[in-house]
Amino acid sequence: MKSSHAHPWSVGEVAARVELPTNVLRHWESVGLLRPPRDSAGRRRYGEDEVVRIAVIQRSKAAGMTLEQIGVLLDEGSAGRHQVLQQHLDDIDRRMEEMRRSREMTEHAMGCRAHDIATCPRFRAGVDDVLARF
Repeated sequence: MKSSHAHPWSVGEVAARVELPTNVLRHWESVGLLRPPRDSAGRRRYGEDEVVRIAVIQRSKAAGMTLEQIGVLLDEGSAGRHQVLQQHLDDIDRRMEEMRRSREMTEHAMGCRAHDIATCPRFRAGVDDVLARF
């Protein structure tokens, strides 16, 4: 990680680099995900360790994890880490299956001649699992 700064970054500098509003970083701090040290004037100063945590939080959120789950992931003393990770893997698998189904339906719809796609038997088969609940 290269920096043009000889000192840690301010909240504004970090927010601009990671393309987040400063209030998001402050919120993550308020829920315990970040603990940036403060300078003598009380301003937050983000070093490499905090920036790495921010990157982990961003990537984890993009993958669908909640802030609570991320907190467990980042808590070195948490006994529930593996349980949270397994739940997340299960959720990823479920979402991947939903995306696969959605892709199949979309590909079919692209070539289907039915004017109302919901009337197409093959397209409708893609929602049979939902319809089975009725």
